[in-house]
Amino acid sequence: MIGYKSIKRAIDVVLAIVGLLCLWPFFVLIAVVIKLDSKGPVYFKQKRIGENKKEFYILKFRTMKTDTPKEMPTHLLENPDFFITRLGKFLRKSSLDELPQIINILKGEMSIVGPRPALWNQYDLIQARDEVGANDIKPGLTGWAQINGRDELPIEVKAKLDGEYAAKISLAFDIKIFLLTITSVIKSDGVKEGMAHHTEKAPDIKRSSINQ
Repeated sequence: MIGYKSIKRAIDVVLAIVGLLCLWPFFVLIAVVIKLDSKGPVYFKQKRIGENKKEFYILKFRTMKTDTPKEMPTHLLENPDFFITRLGKFLRKSSLDELPQIINILKGEMSIVGPRPALWNQYDLIQARDEVGANDIKPGLTGWAQINGRDELPIEVKAKLDGEYAAKISLAFDIKIFLLTITSVIKSDGVKEGMAHHTEKAPDIKRSSINQ
């Protein structure tokens, strides 16, 4: 595993650079449409938990209105449709809002494949991941839990899957997850918005900021 971690980082950098070179026209187009669609910045930053529980700021294209409750997972909002912008619905369903995380990957804060980074205040998830070693590796743009339920998964199941990935991490496993992610994105598997679809306890929140 130690040897693969070095190779994994090299693969991440190469794929991220190739991704930026190929996708920069989409970055520009999406940025322009976001500005035309609603008031607010193009990008959204949010504090997340990275490797060894080091905090970092994840980057996404903004999909929410500027008065959305702060630091709350969108699937826990009582009425998420009220906060999601018109363009945001498309970006979220297609996962295009995640593209700026290529920058997080280049900075070494994330990997292509790994557990999705938890919010800093998702204490139950962070603790559950501690117990299975999932906080000891870089979080990913996609992951084993992502293609096995995503927002539909309860915390204990999500952490178990993240732990399985941490224990079995390999090039073959990463390739499998990457390919299955493409299928999952096309089908929009596991994408749920609002508390009606989820039983996770909501963290304390503050208003007047942008949410994921």
